[in-house]
Amino acid sequence: MGRPRDFDVDQALDRALAVFWRRGYEGASLSELTRAMRINRPSLYAAFGNKEALFRKVLDRYAEGPAAYFSEALAEPTAGAVVERLWRTAIDRLADPLSPRGCLMVQSALACGDEAESVRREVAARRATVVVALRERFERAVAEGDLPASAEPAALARYVAAVNHGMAIQAADGASREELEQVAEVALRTWHGELTAGGQARGPPAPAIRARVRPASRGPARQK
Repeated sequence: MGRPRDFDVDQALDRALAVFWRRGYEGASLSELTRAMRINRPSLYAAFGNKEALFRKVLDRYAEGPAAYFSEALAEPTAGAVVERLWRTAIDRLADPLSPRGCLMVQSALACGDEAESVRREVAARRATVVVALRERFERAVAEGDLPASAEPAALARYVAAVNHGMAIQAADGASREELEQVAEVALRTWHGELTAGGQARGPPAPAIRARVRPASRGPARQK
């Protein structure tokens, strides 16, 4: 029988997540990871495999934790409510001063060297699943009459994901909560305007984002 681990695996994963989130996949060195995780390299390899395997486990951890709001938003009863909750909760996450800036799924592996190409493809594939899930939710909304028959679920899904990812990049660049709220308000007006131009979507337009979140801070930009 092997020796029992003398560290908490979940805590170690959370610490590794914070490093990858701040530094990106290639920017996070094994020395920095093991120091943050409070383990040595043999323990890392024994518990998680190599750096790439650790990163994949971190992506799972991120999806189950900070990014869990996405699946919660999909459960909203109307497409408009899905979109509003998605963007509103994203702003809460992006403006959280206790988290690193931006989004792990957006910026951790946008560009990688040849040795990390499989990681770049993995993250891109996970982002693509977000678009697929949105498209399927909007297809259901069309079938239920919640969205007009003229709506294009695939295009709408890409639009909604693009706004979400764009806000994450702007937050990483220092955008404030107030600035992100302004982006979401314009995007919501566009959403409702496009859907009502070719047919009436069910229900009134969503209220302004600022009416549903905490007041904007005038201080330094917060982090996600």
